[in-house]
Amino acid sequence: MKRVLSGIQPSGDLHLGNYFGAIQQWVKMQENHECFFFLADLHSLTSQKDPDALRKQSYEAALTYLACGIDPSKVVIFRQSDVACHTELAWILATLCPMGLMERAHSYKDKTAKGMLPNVGLFTYPVLMAADILLYSADLVPVGKDQKQHVEITRDLVEKFHHHFGEAFAMPDPFIPEEVAIVPGVDGQKMSKSYKNTIPIFCEQAELKKITMRIVTDSAEVEDKKEPEGNTIYELYKLVAPDKADDMANKFREGGYGYGELKKDLLSGIEDFLDPIWEERRKLEARKGYIEEILENGAQKAEAEASKVMEKVRSLVGLR
Repeated sequence: MKRVLSGIQPSGDLHLGNYFGAIQQWVKMQENHECFFFLADLHSLTSQKDPDALRKQSYEAALTYLACGIDPSKVVIFRQSDVACHTELAWILATLCPMGLMERAHSYKDKTAKGMLPNVGLFTYPVLMAADILLYSADLVPVGKDQKQHVEITRDLVEKFHHHFGEAFAMPDPFIPEEVAIVPGVDGQKMSKSYKNTIPIFCEQAELKKITMRIVTDSAEVEDKKEPEGNTIYELYKLVAPDKADDMANKFREGGYGYGELKKDLLSGIEDFLDPIWEERRKLEARKGYIEEILENGAQKAEAEASKVMEKVRSLVGLR
């Protein structure tokens, strides 16, 4: 059975991009893979400077994992910061990582170009991600297309470590489902908290309507025939209501339907899709202390696995 490792930053409300780009795949993979799914709270520190907000968002992320179908009896769910080996291995890998490798990383350039303040943590983000992956001997790393380079960097660091010190790590491969590789945000770019263009999985109905009606469209008139493929409204509708996607496509092509009406159809589709997830959330919230119990149990299991790798690494580099 292949081992899977993946995580999401709890730096804001999890959104439909997180669901279709990651969580949906996790739910499928937990049935026939050995899975480790974590809350990447250490990564969140590159942008989140409010400690109370980070604690709340970490709880919310764990709650969202479970409400969306992640089963703690089948997978290990844990907070990254609960396993100290992540930062220890990241430092060791950083001492092997060439500056040029980090300078070529697309993620840092993209985020700073979007106005995110540069810091050393953001610059060396791929090194910590490499440590996350290697501590659990992951065979597969589910990522979006924009994160594929980070897995390639991880593979480069594995080769460098093995060249200098001897073998310690499994060689990971990226897992990228093509059909949901990029989920569009309300501005047409990839849906991302960094771009502030997300549709949250959990928010008030009025807010969900406001966000949906804000989706950027072109200047086509109501009577104009429109091309569905590539249109943000249609691309999102295909995800939340695949069985009705052909009907939506026909409305685009026939003309006589304005973007306002099409957005209302999308809103209805999103609400229907999210209803069972919201209901599961309500059930989980009624179980006081349950989320923390899951995270504590997960941390113990994750620590046991990570420690095996770190013991070997410490011996190979001369720290023990």
